[in-house]
Amino acid sequence: MYNNNNNLHHQPQTSHTSISRSSDYSAGGSGDGEPSGAGNKWASRLLKECARAISDKDSSKIHHLLWMLNELSSPYGDCDQKLASYFLQALFCKATESGLRCFKTLTSVAEKSHSFDSARKLILKFQEVSPWTTFGHVAANGAILEALDGERKLHIIDISNTLCTQWPTLLEALATRNDDTPHLKLTVVVTANIVRSVMKEISQRMEKFARLMGVPFEFNVITGLNNIGELTKEALGVLEDEAVAVNCIGALRRVPVKERATVIRTFRSLGPKLVTVVEEEADFTSTRYEFVKCFEECLRFYTLYFEMLEECFAATSNEKLTLERECSRSIVRVLACDDDQDNNNNEGECERRERGKQWSKRLNESFSPVGFSDDVADDVKALLKRYKAGWAVAQPHQNETGLYLIWKEEPVVWVSAWKP
Repeated sequence: MYNNNNNLHHQPQTSHTSISRSSDYSAGGSGDGEPSGAGNKWASRLLKECARAISDKDSSKIHHLLWMLNELSSPYGDCDQKLASYFLQALFCKATESGLRCFKTLTSVAEKSHSFDSARKLILKFQEVSPWTTFGHVAANGAILEALDGERKLHIIDISNTLCTQWPTLLEALATRNDDTPHLKLTVVVTANIVRSVMKEISQRMEKFARLMGVPFEFNVITGLNNIGELTKEALGVLEDEAVAVNCIGALRRVPVKERATVIRTFRSLGPKLVTVVEEEADFTSTRYEFVKCFEECLRFYTLYFEMLEECFAATSNEKLTLERECSRSIVRVLACDDDQDNNNNEGECERRERGKQWSKRLNESFSPVGFSDDVADDVKALLKRYKAGWAVAQPHQNETGLYLIWKEEPVVWVSAWKP
């Protein structure tokens, strides 16, 4: 899947997207599709056994295993107890065909408790302790800055739910250019209700920061779309003299599987100089009609994620607990909801991740891959030096493109850049 291309022993350097320091780790990949040591853990064994029982419609075994998992699990326990707790919820919903109702309830509760201050604090703390999100930000920003270098009017179309935390460093980079500072128009396409409520506050902060940096700036928000495939140049306010970049972070996995090719063609119709894509490295799509296989892949991915949170955050961290709870909605959506059940087919409610090689195949139909320059690769390596040992960056195989973020020898996030 990837070739290790990590040499992090050099001293950190100043660059156009990041300044950082830390340690190195060599990437290898276990190759067995399961995190190191996961096979020896009770939660993994019991959960997989329960998933097989549900697939086999073995009601007595289902009841026995659900009861056992309920007795052993806890959202406040160790990593195994937490995984058991959140996957138990999805298994129960699958067994009782109550997945969509549960998912909507979980989403409603999350939206009611969502505020700008809590969301901002959560994102900034996560970025402080883990490169899980900043990896994609740094790589995408570097590629965008290089692709739009020398342009006078920039228009970035941001299709993500990251509350614009990616853009301050890009504004700083624009402000420190040797030539005249270009005009930047940032259009944020909101695909999740939970983000919509805080966009006014984000808009004010972004405009204030741009003024501070001395960057001519315009900020627009697009909401109310049923599908991002509905985007047009007119709706986005794309002008003929603008150099356009489309930035997608965790956005494509929210698009219904059957509509992904259409959405990618829509991006091409916007006439971008560059499209950047960041997605988590998991496949919940090719096995979506094979419950046990999909369950095992979902468990593999979230075991990695929960173990990463366990190592990066303090044991009593409220932010860690919030991030874990956020996973519960995704797990229920993937494992206990029929993709065709929701007639509205809102892409914000889809969680069908695909691996980098799968996205590459889709994107290659409308775009050509753009390799990351040595400068951008160095920025990413420098970024990883801020964090604890265990993180690395890896190049893909010859037939693939992009960069992989590696944690404990497993690829976890993929970033790529594309041009028409």
